[in-house]
Amino acid sequence: MADGEHLRQQTPRALFRQPLALQWFQDGKLVKRLDNERSAGRFELFLDLLYVAILANFAENVAEHASGSGLVKYILILAPSWHIWSDLRELMNSFYNDDLAQRVFILWIMANLVIYGNNAILVDEDIGAMRATVGAYMVARWSSNTIHLIYSFSSYHHRAQQRLWFILSGLTLCIYIPLYFDNVSIRSKIAVAAVAITIEECVWIFSYSPVAKKLLKARYTTAVDIAHEVDRFAAFYIIVLGEFLYQIIVHSPAAVGFNMRLMRAIWTLIIAFCLNWLYVHNDGSLESLHPYRHSIWTSFMWVTVHLPLVASLLVAGHVAALSASVDEVEGGELWFLCGGLGVGIMCLYFIALLHRSQDEAGTLMLPKPLRLIFRPIAAIIITCLPLAHDLGISSLLSIIMALIVVCLVWESITSLMRGAKFWESWENTKYPKEDRNGEQNGQDQGSDEKNAVTCG
Repeated sequence: MADGEHLRQQTPRALFRQPLALQWFQDGKLVKRLDNERSAGRFELFLDLLYVAILANFAENVAEHASGSGLVKYILILAPSWHIWSDLRELMNSFYNDDLAQRVFILWIMANLVIYGNNAILVDEDIGAMRATVGAYMVARWSSNTIHLIYSFSSYHHRAQQRLWFILSGLTLCIYIPLYFDNVSIRSKIAVAAVAITIEECVWIFSYSPVAKKLLKARYTTAVDIAHEVDRFAAFYIIVLGEFLYQIIVHSPAAVGFNMRLMRAIWTLIIAFCLNWLYVHNDGSLESLHPYRHSIWTSFMWVTVHLPLVASLLVAGHVAALSASVDEVEGGELWFLCGGLGVGIMCLYFIALLHRSQDEAGTLMLPKPLRLIFRPIAAIIITCLPLAHDLGISSLLSIIMALIVVCLVWESITSLMRGAKFWESWENTKYPKEDRNGEQNGQDQGSDEKNAVTCG
């Protein structure tokens, strides 16, 4: 990359800067404009703050209407909000320059999300809420599509696929138009929304797949910054786990002193902590190939499985946290709790399977399939727990917490190297001796100091 281009990307020399692709494939070879790894930008994280409220609103609504129809509505309003977040994630991954235009664009999308988040839970009750929800969603996605079209003129590296995406995604949005009409039944609207969401997923996969690249005969094609992508998904996952923690503190539901509600609050905390640990742990390999680096199809699967992961843990987290403020949980909510955790753990199992271990055979205590075996077992048992009608919420949460902890302990132990010790001995704990000239005695310098780097 030329020094002038690097300087223009790093130095704010204009309020509106030319959007340039940060990475791309050229004749099948990955090219990056900047060598450093990227993390989420401050305004991307600010966007995530709004999703904290949106997701909490959706989870609370579905918990209050713990039924099959309530679950269907929950999925159909959550998936579009996920698509809006994904649009911004992809755009900032490929063209982030943090100029005035991009900051205003993020604000514009957030304004539409405020409209969407306030009206989405009422779509089955009021036609005005339905129209506001669909309108906000279409405007937000159309805005992102238009930005892709504009950027295709400023940078040629993603041009072919950006324009393909603009056309196909724009046409798919038209499927939502029947939702505006009052004379269309709610059942028909459910079918229309389900078809539209499914087609949107297929269009996204097709537009960025090797099939589309081959049909377009494009020399320059899209690529992602893997570090930034993984960072964004991890941040969203943390937001979802926050649903486990928010209600166990707000309004002090577990006060006063030690009581059963406090125990359930702590169990909920442990469950969320372990779920975060399992996500970070992945398959436990010392060296593993991320699905993004494995193949394009494993990349699509890794991204796609995050939607059911998010949806299931969000509703499960809300019900688990709710147990800290009530003494009884109804049957529908129990199924949401156990079913959500079961699906979530199965998604974590599938995500771990997508990582390709590069450890030599016999490096770790157990091979990968045996290390992960407790995830599907725990998921199945947790999902079936509501069938035991004599279990109260305290017993249920205790069993769930114990199963997840056992799963985590098993993976942590079996992911150790063969011959690993339970306790590592402490060495070099004393200050090094110094001679009269103030120099350290080489005999007392520990092996850790030989590898240390001193910064002035």
